[in-house]
Amino acid sequence: MRAPLGLRTIHGQIIAIIVFAVLIVVTVGPVLERWVREYEGLDIERVAERVQAISELLATATPEERDVVLGAAQRSGWKLTLEPLSLSEQFTTSSRNEPFWDRVIDWLFPPDSPVPPLGGWRTFLNHNRVVAMRVDDATMLVTPISAGALLRDNFAVRGSYYLVALITLIFLLSAFAVWAIALPLRRISRAAANADISTHGEVFEERGSVEIVALARALNAMRNRIAIMVESRTRMLRGISHDLRTPLTRLRLKAERLPGGPTRDTMLSDIEHLDRLLSESLGYLRDNHSREAVERTDIASMLQTICSEFSDVGFDLTYRGPNRLIANCKPLAITRAVTNLCDNATKFGSSVVVDLRENAGTMTIDVIDDGPGIPDPNKKRVLKPFFKIDSARSGANAGFGLGLSIVAEIMQAHGGRLELLDRQPNGLVVRLSFPTIE
Repeated sequence: MRAPLGLRTIHGQIIAIIVFAVLIVVTVGPVLERWVREYEGLDIERVAERVQAISELLATATPEERDVVLGAAQRSGWKLTLEPLSLSEQFTTSSRNEPFWDRVIDWLFPPDSPVPPLGGWRTFLNHNRVVAMRVDDATMLVTPISAGALLRDNFAVRGSYYLVALITLIFLLSAFAVWAIALPLRRISRAAANADISTHGEVFEERGSVEIVALARALNAMRNRIAIMVESRTRMLRGISHDLRTPLTRLRLKAERLPGGPTRDTMLSDIEHLDRLLSESLGYLRDNHSREAVERTDIASMLQTICSEFSDVGFDLTYRGPNRLIANCKPLAITRAVTNLCDNATKFGSSVVVDLRENAGTMTIDVIDDGPGIPDPNKKRVLKPFFKIDSARSGANAGFGLGLSIVAEIMQAHGGRLELLDRQPNGLVVRLSFPTIE
């Protein structure tokens, strides 16, 4: 059974939390208030009331009766003394010995008794807090207020409610922020980090509040639009590349019938160049690695096979690593990535090493060559399609700047990364690191 529409919105949920917090305060506040009232602590207003009552008795008593009243009060635990009224001139309203929390309570919860003590509620004599009441024109009744927790009726009443309200709102709003906002946004962020436009179905789970569902739905719609746009572009480029092969074939046949000479060789070279460009472009546009299923693969055996194939045609390419290493990955995509890297390395280096190692569930494959390397300013640019460093890596067998782009996309599909590192004294280390997909 779904909640009403109002409670499925963040606005409605916040209102519900506030109402629920008010109910908790109304229910728990009186219980806490009764518990606080039972606390035998210091209540300056009650002290003032009792001192005032005793001072009124002393005002009408004889000197002998005053001694009796003061003695009875002192035996009951009250420290009461009769002092000359002139001593009130030494009263101050602050003291360096006053606890900080007493000042806070005085500021937040000022006493509301209609009869204030002599000198006011904040009265200090010799830096000690006191409550004084006038007895007659010559004397006053004084009692000290010891340092410690300072409670008052209004503090017990309002403070208990404030405390319950504060704790309740902090707890409820924190739980709401985590459950209704933080967790859904974290889920959407994680889905966005792992999103792949080739994946079918909903990438962003549409559940939660109305606002979160609307956000997830908008992101899913945006992903679908991007996927349609990319698919249309890829389909168009595939069609153009395919249609160009027919006239290229005719041109090759015509060029081969020409008499031998520089003109014929130049035409065949240009046609071969265009044919390789089309082949590499179609290879780049293939996204088989995104649709390939994850399999349990012996990566060590796969890399040894690649190295053997290059060695069989005369390249100095060796494998370094374990003889057997099983991991979950997309084998055809990894094979294609390593083959592209080895092909680049053999074009521009005389000796190539393929190194494999595994640590804490992360596969690392290094393709190391002794070629000219790649300058630091161009290490990010070479990952873009069709970018080439002609000054550093050129020649008749040079490609069209698509090999590293394909490898970068394969690593992205595996949740890994491609790094270009310098090799000393010269050369390049292309590092593939990716987690073994579970």
